[in-house]
Amino acid sequence: MPHDTRTSDGLSVAATRPQRPPRTVLRDLLEVLPDATTIAGDEATTVTGVSLSTQRILPGDLYAALPGSRVHGIDFVADALEAGAVAVLTDEVGASRVKPGSPLLAGVPVIVTEDPRRALGRLAARVYGDPAAALRMIGVTGTQGKTTTTRLLEGGLQRAGVTAGVIGTVGTRIAGKDVKTTLTTPEAPDLHALFARMREQKVKACAMEVSSHALVLGRVDGVVFDVAVFLNLGRDHLDFHHSVAEYYAAKASLFTPERARRGLVNIDDEHGRRLAAEAPIPVSTFSTLGDADWRAVDVELGPQGSTFTVVGPDVRLEARCPLPGDFNVTNTLAAIAAAAEAGLDATRIANAIGQGGGVPGRLERIEAGQDFTVVVDYAHKPDAVEAAIRTLRPLTDGRVLVVIGAGGDRDAGKRPLMGEIAARLADLVVVTDDNPRTEEPAAIRAAVLDGAGRGGAEVLEIGDRRAAITEAIGRAEAGDIVLVAGKGHETGQEVAGVVHPFDDRQVSREALITRLRGATGMA
Repeated sequence: MPHDTRTSDGLSVAATRPQRPPRTVLRDLLEVLPDATTIAGDEATTVTGVSLSTQRILPGDLYAALPGSRVHGIDFVADALEAGAVAVLTDEVGASRVKPGSPLLAGVPVIVTEDPRRALGRLAARVYGDPAAALRMIGVTGTQGKTTTTRLLEGGLQRAGVTAGVIGTVGTRIAGKDVKTTLTTPEAPDLHALFARMREQKVKACAMEVSSHALVLGRVDGVVFDVAVFLNLGRDHLDFHHSVAEYYAAKASLFTPERARRGLVNIDDEHGRRLAAEAPIPVSTFSTLGDADWRAVDVELGPQGSTFTVVGPDVRLEARCPLPGDFNVTNTLAAIAAAAEAGLDATRIANAIGQGGGVPGRLERIEAGQDFTVVVDYAHKPDAVEAAIRTLRPLTDGRVLVVIGAGGDRDAGKRPLMGEIAARLADLVVVTDDNPRTEEPAAIRAAVLDGAGRGGAEVLEIGDRRAAITEAIGRAEAGDIVLVAGKGHETGQEVAGVVHPFDDRQVSREALITRLRGATGMA
């Protein structure tokens, strides 16, 4: 097993690497970098891993010293070498800062290429022996539903006897066991290392969220998905993409021969219809509303989930979605159809999905014996907030109470939209802090409140998130529904650049227990 280390957030590096790391000669790696030059060291050096973070270096790694927005990775090369790096990949700027023969390098080879980030995926795939090629790879992209779709698929695969992996927002699972990771789509070196770990664990199929950031930043370079799935496209990440057109282009880049063999596209979404017409790879379509290659018909929605019939190419089967909401019928249909398009048994997978439970932080019910419903959901963008409230509204004859905020250092334009939607569809809205990050929390709340003022609900402002959740739960009456929106599965709240422990599910449960104890006179 490789020497272990832990990052500043306590994540184990060795847990995300193959236990028997490959041994690749540097000279062979240069085959995937035709424009690269070596300015120092021995090309016969053996490399056993890749990392672009000095905190994730294990002995035998190649360190990728990339240019950043504020600093250059080469500035930390001494830390990488001290941690055991045996080679360095960088650009001309990085190379200019470390001269051949420098005592710092001590004979360590330095590979120079014009765009090392774009080379990183191909390089990592080669180092780890192209592990993704040994798996049935299903990549899922979309503004909403990626986590639910991939988690439903992974759970269905496992219960159907197909050893599976999943990578996404709520972390990574390999053969049914959780592995902590950070990004929705890990950086390319970490991603290919995870695939290598999956291959060792006899994983047959991997369901993976593919974010637009990952596509633009090259995190999935070196991977060709067997099936790429498009769910939908709404307003999100406009702080990064600048326009919906740019956001769409990023998503659409997954549906190209360099990244996927075939596509599966939701044509109930207007951008999906466009993608189905434009994609240069074979595309199958799915829909819950009309004609498509894969359809959900005879849908019966319920408070604990839905049943429906899947009609596909030479397939007709009964299915169950374990989560409420018509949008989750879409997610379940996508999971079943994706499995079939990847060559797996659709009926077995559908049956197994129907036997499963929910997804962490997605319409997750919090129970403590109360006579009203409390639900925690990750909804943190306008479309998701609307979908969550519209799903919950028919489930009660009482009121819907919503706790909502908006994240800092992200698209500011969606804040009033979220407030307006919540106040238009709910009865009580408590505006609070989400993850303010480096922004002034009161300014973020003011933008949400501006939108909420245009709705018809009663609106409160309580900056402290714990107090806001407690207030909403304290106001709930028998039969009401309390929706705590925004953070879902997250276990921290980032304020002024510091992440404090905070879990909406735990806080909600504590508030319920306190209320129930008070009602019964318990100490």
